[in-house]
Amino acid sequence: MAANHNLELVEAARARFRPDKIMTLFVGESAPDSAKFFYFDRRTPMRTYTQRAVEQALGIDGDIRDRFKAMGWFLDDLSLAPVNTIKKGAMRKAACHAARQSLADRIAEYQPQAIVTVVKSVEDDVAAAAAIAGYGSVPYYVTPFAGCGHQNKYVPYLAKLVREGLPRL
Repeated sequence: MAANHNLELVEAARARFRPDKIMTLFVGESAPDSAKFFYFDRRTPMRTYTQRAVEQALGIDGDIRDRFKAMGWFLDDLSLAPVNTIKKGAMRKAACHAARQSLADRIAEYQPQAIVTVVKSVEDDVAAAAAIAGYGSVPYYVTPFAGCGHQNKYVPYLAKLVREGLPRL
């Protein structure tokens, strides 16, 4: 693990915004090996464009982290170790594949009513983890990543999911 990523700080931030009951579980690839993490920095694409989508769908504003918690939404990651620094496709894919069981254990604990994968490259790994956990039949959605030029697809798609009744408290 690189010096910029502190697993204890990342997980403490997640825990601070974890709702008591998780209605919808959002799953990313991994927290990045930087401070640009959804639960830390407000300037991340994931946080900026997720907030925009929720505001468009529900007409509410405020800190998206607090909104997520209040609605019973939670962002976790397939891999708890950062994989964004692994440049070789096969190695990165192997790291994600190896994280399936860990995510499956967390899904079983969370008992979500829906799962949203927020990066298409890990959709098979997240679906496999959900199946391993016994949650393969809950509604499952896949969005493009909120950054890297995909925000024009991400925002309207997520807003549509929210309007159409993504499970929330």
